[in-house]
Amino acid sequence: MYNNIKIFTDGSCIYNPGPGGYASIIKYYTHEKIFTQGFFFTTNNRMELMASIIALESLKEYLNINIITDSKYLKEGITIWIHNWKKYGWMCSNKKPVKNIDLWKRLDLALVNHNINWYWIKGHNGNIENERCDQLARFSAKNPQYQDVEYINMIKKK
Repeated sequence: MYNNIKIFTDGSCIYNPGPGGYASIIKYYTHEKIFTQGFFFTTNNRMELMASIIALESLKEYLNINIITDSKYLKEGITIWIHNWKKYGWMCSNKKPVKNIDLWKRLDLALVNHNINWYWIKGHNGNIENERCDQLARFSAKNPQYQDVEYINMIKKK
């Protein structure tokens, strides 16, 4: 099993909702892999989730991973809130369905084969990889190529 795998993530949205992008950097000592994509119409929170999902789904074996994010929504959602959401059938305490349920379920599934520690860091605070993710996510948001079909379908249902 590999140790010292670090995943840095960030999401960006020009308007919220609006064009958005995500970026993640997987680091293993001196090796790194970068993922980034832009969407025409999405939200910042969806992009924060996508950054972690895409990085985790790219890993094919059981790993010890540290995920570093500047999103409290992502960190608290996956380490605290998700337990009650699952317990109560993916419903919030206000009896409404969890927002971004498609991505929370996808992230939950991507965690199964890994030992993960989640870390929150303050954004725009000098962390080199976090700043790179921010720049990549903003670039992708400004240059979208994909539709966030699930988000568009959710809006149509309202």
